[in-house]
Amino acid sequence: MRIAFIGDIIGRPGRTIIKSNLKKLRAEHSIDFVIGNYENASHGFGLTAKNAAELFNSGIDVMTGGNHSWDRKEIHELFDKYELLRPHNYPEEVSGTGCKVYEVAGEKLAVLNLMGSFSMPMTDNPFRCATDTVKKLQDEGVENIFIDMHAEATAEKRALLMMFKSQVSAIVGTHTHVGTDDLQIDEGTGYLTDIGLTGCRDNVIGMDAKVPIYRFMTGLPARFEVPDKCKTVLQTVIFDIEEGRCTNAFKIKRFDDGREFMTEAWID
Repeated sequence: MRIAFIGDIIGRPGRTIIKSNLKKLRAEHSIDFVIGNYENASHGFGLTAKNAAELFNSGIDVMTGGNHSWDRKEIHELFDKYELLRPHNYPEEVSGTGCKVYEVAGEKLAVLNLMGSFSMPMTDNPFRCATDTVKKLQDEGVENIFIDMHAEATAEKRALLMMFKSQVSAIVGTHTHVGTDDLQIDEGTGYLTDIGLTGCRDNVIGMDAKVPIYRFMTGLPARFEVPDKCKTVLQTVIFDIEEGRCTNAFKIKRFDDGREFMTEAWID
């Protein structure tokens, strides 16, 4: 199977470039299944029903969340209406789930959403949660497992790879909005510390630069805003998976001006 992941979709600019390009990308690269991260999709904070429908209609199959999953109250109802996940290491009493299994190209694919500990809201231990969940999936005969690790600390994402390489198919980090240059395949597990944002590429982490600069200059709080107009980029990482193991991986950055850059994974 061939799956794609799009991380940190930010506001209308992110949704617009996905709407304009994703179905073309699916056809050009014969992608079977697309996962996206929604937590910044509605003006940078959470997800509305209208924007959820727009993204699913644009070609996404399931979406993962993070610390901003709860910024819109309607998210609780959306978990029952759409294929939406939230970090699995939230307590069981919290609405939604962070792990689902899908039929893709005649095989089972598990999508697991986790959230890190450092500088993030209080949740259960993501590493223990991952250990229990991966074992349960393997006991149920699920070989193909994809993990979105939504975390501030790169070390937490890297530690997850060290724990689960050869056991899961792919691990991709989200949250920082800044892509890393370490796409690799290690013992059959595809890995990227952070995929980077999809949205405005000419500001600060997808937000209008004025507010971050003001905060850095004054130390005072101010609300981030997504620009109405900006230069945009769609960033996606694509994995080929056979019998639970990643055999090939590459990242595509497609700009709104038509330029495209591709990076292939190195194999260890």
